[in-house]
Amino acid sequence: MESSQLVILAGLGIGLVYGAVGLLSGFCLMSSMRGWLAEGDGRLVRTYALAIAVAIAASQFLAGNGMVDLGKTIYLQQSFSAPVLFLGGLLFGYGMVLSNGCGSRALVLLGRGNLRSFVVVIVLAIAAQMTLKGLIAPARIALVQVSQTTVSVNSLPSLLAMLGLTEAVSHALAAAVMVVALILFAFTHPAFRRSPGQIVAGIIVGLLVAGGWYVTGYLGADDFNPIPVTSLTFIAPIADSLQYAMLSTGLTLNFGIATVAGVFSGSLVTALATGRFKLEGYSSPSHMLRSGSGAALMGIGGVMAFGCSIGQGLTGVSTLALGSFVALAGIMLGTTAGLRGVLRVQPLAVA
Repeated sequence: MESSQLVILAGLGIGLVYGAVGLLSGFCLMSSMRGWLAEGDGRLVRTYALAIAVAIAASQFLAGNGMVDLGKTIYLQQSFSAPVLFLGGLLFGYGMVLSNGCGSRALVLLGRGNLRSFVVVIVLAIAAQMTLKGLIAPARIALVQVSQTTVSVNSLPSLLAMLGLTEAVSHALAAAVMVVALILFAFTHPAFRRSPGQIVAGIIVGLLVAGGWYVTGYLGADDFNPIPVTSLTFIAPIADSLQYAMLSTGLTLNFGIATVAGVFSGSLVTALATGRFKLEGYSSPSHMLRSGSGAALMGIGGVMAFGCSIGQGLTGVSTLALGSFVALAGIMLGTTAGLRGVLRVQPLAVA
């Protein structure tokens, strides 16, 4: 089997597992933040924190043992625009609240029969393509060009290396501090400790991120047919999936498209097997307008931020890239603005 075919099959498998786990556990940053900030339930946000911890630990283990070169990823670039990353995160986070979930959550809910999520996925895909290559692209590129900087320090390990630490020590120390802090945040919460399903979900999702790195960076390594080193992310892949559905004869399957198909399929199979499948729609035209507007913000913001709550929040952060922390800060602030304060969005029914 060719490496490219192996990567596609593995991406499908990773997506299947994510779809099943996402449906059974409710894994979603927006739901996590809503539970934490608006409802006083901090379990889901601890699941997200545990997933980040596991993703960092496993990904840095792979990198430290020479299995994956994370320096080849889009996250560890020497030149990037922190303002655009942050602004994109803000837009994405606020859009999540309007749409009642992120892109990956929309795929999971679509598999469960939620037709609102069909609109979210389609609008997100169109907005993302417009921002990547279409009408909005020139404005995005202009913003990046006037605000990007070239830096020698683009990650937490490189920041620690400025203190005179060796590369190996700085990587190990940065990863250890992050992992320990996140695990303490998760497990000092009594209700989370009593939620084995959430603990397992966090561990599995974190391992899936590392699995994506292993598949594309190690199993898919081929000097004659190079494959981008990537892992779980859902903005560009959802956009690519829509384009592939329309133009498949002129396009090539990739890891991202395979994971999108896998997430939907995994959720669908799990929903049917557990009796969770139920067709649902919008309650009113204004409901549809708000949901579609949020999807557009997620598509635009996700491209500007180089990823979503999964693509930057888990996958990007697992590389310890400073830009990923900037984007995640924007996402969390945008989500918080949608849940609290003067910009608060009246919450829809929790999916």
